Amino acid sequence: MGFAVMTLTPAAAERVKTILKTSDNAEGIRVSIKKGGCAGMEYAIDLATEVNEKDDRIERDGATVFVAPEAVLYLLGTEMDYEVTKLRSGFVFNNPNQTSACGCGESVELKPADLAKLAAEGNAVVRTD
Repeated sequence: MGFAVMTLTPAAAERVKTILKTSDNAEGIRVSIKKGGCAGMEYAIDLATEVNEKDDRIERDGATVFVAPEAVLYLLGTEMDYEVTKLRSGFVFNNPNQTSACGCGESVELKPADLAKLAAEGNAVVRTD
């Protein structure tokens, strides 16, 4: 058993399923972290056309999201949501490891999750696979 990296809201799961229905050969979407932006890091979302055995796999209501191994410590405990507003629509990450964000909201500063603290608080979601 281990920690589940992140969870999906029903809205995020529905959007992932919609994306996958219109994409040939996609197994799911892959979430990773890349360096960039004025705050230092950005969330990256790509179609996953191949399954990487090292990825963490999150499933909800028929939606599959893979988390790249290098992003795991930065995404631990994160909730992935999908929002639609008057000005934009897109995935939103409610991440307890985020310490700040740039003014435009495109980049974030993240710290690695404190595994000992999560375990002590009992806030970690346990994976049984």
